[in-house]
Amino acid sequence: MARSVYFHIGLPKTATTYLQTICWAAPDQMRRDGVLLPGRERRDHLWASRVVREEGRRDRRSQRELTAWDRIREDLASWPQDGLISHEFFAAASAEQAQRAVADLAPAEVHLVVTAREPLGLFTASWQESLKNRSTTPMADYGRTTSERPSDTWNWRALDLRLVLERWSEAVPPERIHVLPLDRSAPRDDIWRRFAGVVGLDADAYDTSQSFPNESMGVVEAEVLRRVNQHLGSFNRAFDKGVYIRSFLADERLVPRRGEPFWPLPDQIEDCRARGEAALAYLASRPFDVVGDVAHLQVPASLPPRRTPDSVTDTEVAEVATELVAVLLRDVRELRTARRGDEGPAERAVSRWRRWWPSRR
Repeated sequence: MARSVYFHIGLPKTATTYLQTICWAAPDQMRRDGVLLPGRERRDHLWASRVVREEGRRDRRSQRELTAWDRIREDLASWPQDGLISHEFFAAASAEQAQRAVADLAPAEVHLVVTAREPLGLFTASWQESLKNRSTTPMADYGRTTSERPSDTWNWRALDLRLVLERWSEAVPPERIHVLPLDRSAPRDDIWRRFAGVVGLDADAYDTSQSFPNESMGVVEAEVLRRVNQHLGSFNRAFDKGVYIRSFLADERLVPRRGEPFWPLPDQIEDCRARGEAALAYLASRPFDVVGDVAHLQVPASLPPRRTPDSVTDTEVAEVATELVAVLLRDVRELRTARRGDEGPAERAVSRWRRWWPSRR
């Protein structure tokens, strides 16, 4: 059995995709560093999080998904050194589910790795992420409650650092919980270097150039996507959301417009500020291993003025949407050209997503 298992549980929107992309691109190098990335593909860790969190009906899930957690445990059981499990949706697990997951990994010593971020930026980014997953919830209605259901990952249940630590510290002692505050002003590889240091990887031995940032849309672009989602009733598959909504439409067409940044409503900002203060107090009350500056977990006292999504007008939406129609029309023309031998933007978008999505490797 692995000596130690580093269990990276997120939080969501804290450079998790960046870190996972680096690791999954170099599993052999990780083995040379003495760390196993268990499972057959990256998606195994997502599926394992669903098994641990008891998400969804079993009769609607494939056997490969239902056995993902078992595959991870079997791989770790035959590996004599350390292991790494990484998916941000584990953050939503209940205390009881966390305890069972840690017990399943015995006799390995489990270390929890928690990448974290100040709550206001996290809240705004998570709302955008929900839109990329076909949500239609306006920001004014987003995050108004804290769910009791482990299946709810785009919710304060998985985004509030204090709540996540309270549940998981019932399974892992605080001295083995490593909290890595995200420093948005630091060089891009700063979080990778701190993460690698905790897990026991040689940070310089890995290629970080292929890992892409998950960038934000502007306020009008986000509202356009939210309204488009209202008409995408048949786009329910993960492939549809990943290729067409997230990659092709949001990341490839709306993000590059570099629209205006925005804030949520004032009362939501104050809620984020209160959650940040509560997280800092909780961290100070127990012997957690904080790798970085806890000041980066605090919402700044002074914020630059920005719009809120409810200020977007129909005229602004129409302007972006009509320009988007023109872009998509060019994409269709280039896609038809690509079928004759050339590869255009639409094909490149799908190709990039296929490289990222593990089942397409």
